[in-house]
Amino acid sequence: MAKKPKKAPAAEGEEGSAEAPKSKKKLVIIAAAVLLLGGGGGGFMFMKSRAAHADAHGEHAGEKVDPKAQAVFLDMRDMMVNLSPDPGATKANVLKLRVALELKDAKVESTVKPLMPRVEDAFQTYLREIRASDLAGSAGLYRLREELLRRVNIALHPAKAEAVLFKDVIVQ
Repeated sequence: MAKKPKKAPAAEGEEGSAEAPKSKKKLVIIAAAVLLLGGGGGGFMFMKSRAAHADAHGEHAGEKVDPKAQAVFLDMRDMMVNLSPDPGATKANVLKLRVALELKDAKVESTVKPLMPRVEDAFQTYLREIRASDLAGSAGLYRLREELLRRVNIALHPAKAEAVLFKDVIVQ
């Protein structure tokens, strides 16, 4: 009588590993489906809330926007100031700056124009205190923009500028 060979323990492990990829595949497919449904539902809710916000503010699709209600850009005079010298430097640098103010609409522009000497004074006094090293890199320009916007809005109060936009920034 010939005996049947017993299956080796490795063969049992192989059967168990053959089922594992199938269950992992199912798990990945289920997870992807849940993520897609969740993302789709979230996107739907986001778009629905944006549409409700637009309706509340009278911003309907296809409506013509009043041109006077569009943003207005007010150019300021070119400014050239001596910067404070960096520590250890013998020579002060010069900053040439051209900016535009972004205003909400034309009504704000008519309020802001008579106050421009105040804005220029605020810029001049601040710019003379900074150093060339303060303007290094994009982070330096970002800080300058934020500080100028803060000073503009103080000078223009109760009117408000939306942004300070750089046209030219030259440090020599």
